[in-house]
Amino acid sequence: MTGATLPHDTAPRLRTLGQDLLGLALIALAGLAGYALFPDNLAFLTRVVSVALLVLSLDLIVGYCGIASLGQGALYGTGAYAAGIACLHGVTEPFLLILIGAAAGAVMGLLMGAVMLRAHGLPQLVLSIAIVQLLHEAANKASSITGGSDGLSGMVPAPLFGVFEFDLWGRSAYFFGLALLILVFAALRFIVRSPFGMVCRGLKEDPLRISALGIRAFPVLLKMFAISGAVAGMGGALAAIATQVVGLDSVSFEISANALVMLVLGGIGHLYGALIGTVIFMALEHVVAAINPFHWMTLVGAVLIAIVLFAPRGLSGTLDEAARLLTRSRWRAGR
Repeated sequence: MTGATLPHDTAPRLRTLGQDLLGLALIALAGLAGYALFPDNLAFLTRVVSVALLVLSLDLIVGYCGIASLGQGALYGTGAYAAGIACLHGVTEPFLLILIGAAAGAVMGLLMGAVMLRAHGLPQLVLSIAIVQLLHEAANKASSITGGSDGLSGMVPAPLFGVFEFDLWGRSAYFFGLALLILVFAALRFIVRSPFGMVCRGLKEDPLRISALGIRAFPVLLKMFAISGAVAGMGGALAAIATQVVGLDSVSFEISANALVMLVLGGIGHLYGALIGTVIFMALEHVVAAINPFHWMTLVGAVLIAIVLFAPRGLSGTLDEAARLLTRSRWRAGR
């Protein structure tokens, strides 16, 4: 009589789970290291976390669905304004504000997807730019709701768990944002490897084959737009909670373009690449702008050109390729 055997796919699943747990632990350790090394720059680090959520959301539709977009700031800004308006009207619980931002971003994602998915390629890109510009103008004109060019201010979120206040040092906001980033990242790792995520990848790589299987692209991609909007909306809500200010810059073309640059820098189609690109771009911008506030864009632009030319798969893709080559060379040497 033979003993019970595990399914053949158990080992790969356990290996993948171990890799995911290690990745989440590394994100947490990097966040704690940031707190220990830069305790006086927690506001900037919280900004990095909120923008990282934006770039992750962009990777869902660009990297995993192949949809060209330069309008992700519309989703981020919608979440920021929704949380800010709710806070000014008496909803001060931070977790509830994050959910409001996620819901507003998801609704905006559905609307944005319904428009953009009617086109393909370059017209799709133009539509995304038009959407973020229209939303920016709407936020500017609706001053009675959004504060117009002055923005929203005077928001006072309630303390976390009734104990940890959002003070000027930004400790509560930073740890709140770091925990949110880890939870969202874990959920996105699950989503992109689920059957739904595999269908999205299939639509990007071979849409004709997916169509032949009887799967309609529009509802699948629209669902991913909603998920992307929810993630971007949470990033915007986090920024509103941390800074207690919401301005037109949160729904601008500039933040949309910067998000795409960060994604290309880190590696499209890699969630870890979205984090790497965000950290490197924003750190480079922060340091260089402090050294030379007049010509910092020149150096940043030169670095980005070099990376795109010599590492076209982004930093994460290049690191993956280097790791594969190293493993292959060690295997050959051990034969």
